Amino acid sequence: MGNAARAAADGYTMVFVSTSYVVNPSLYPKLPYDPIKDFAPVTLAGLSPNVLVVNPSLPAHNVKELIAYIKANPGRLSFAHAGIGTTPHLSGEMFKHAYGLDLVSVPFGGSAPAVQAALSGHTPIAFAVLTPAVPLVKEGKLRALAVTTPYRSPALPEVPTLAEAGVPGEEADIMQGILVPAGTPRPIVDRLNREIRRAMAQPDVQEKLAALGYEPVTTTPDEFTARIAADIPKWAKVIRDADIKFEQ
Repeated sequence: MGNAARAAADGYTMVFVSTSYVVNPSLYPKLPYDPIKDFAPVTLAGLSPNVLVVNPSLPAHNVKELIAYIKANPGRLSFAHAGIGTTPHLSGEMFKHAYGLDLVSVPFGGSAPAVQAALSGHTPIAFAVLTPAVPLVKEGKLRALAVTTPYRSPALPEVPTLAEAGVPGEEADIMQGILVPAGTPRPIVDRLNREIRRAMAQPDVQEKLAALGYEPVTTTPDEFTARIAADIPKWAKVIRDADIKFEQ
């Protein structure tokens, strides 16, 4: 990212970023770039929800029942996630702190092993990305209680959003987006935006994104700029409330 920030602002250098772009400024004490000043947003390129799943042995068939069960068993339950500072982790922390839950965070090296831990019952609750969870949910091996986006996922259309499940204001997703170095002329940014949005509308691109659990969502440069500006303090609060520290 540091090298990209120093690249020529001529439209020939583009950077593909994920949610870590808006999380890392609060997670790490030092970064080789400024996420606001060093890059110009071009467009959002895709969104994917996290999904809250539980082992079917847990006596919780919806989010409200899960909250009640955790409160009735303080300190005895844990949630698996993809690793410190990942969006599944932060989604879980946001949920935990919103309801004052005594729930232990257990990091794994990715969502796949986190989902497997929930499947085995070792860590009966998990916040995970869609891809490894969907097959197990469809087979009935895991119970999906909610997706973390404001809208339902086409991959799990029967699973409610957190808001629909009675837990509003806890939305989170995994974003993918495209940036260019700051100072890139606006006509170039607008041209890139148009071409990327045209490419994202192609059926084969949409099919490939869907296979990865993403929806092909695009924006104007200004809309993506506003999203970044809103997401940085949002995740900073979650990281601060959960006292998450990640030393470099």
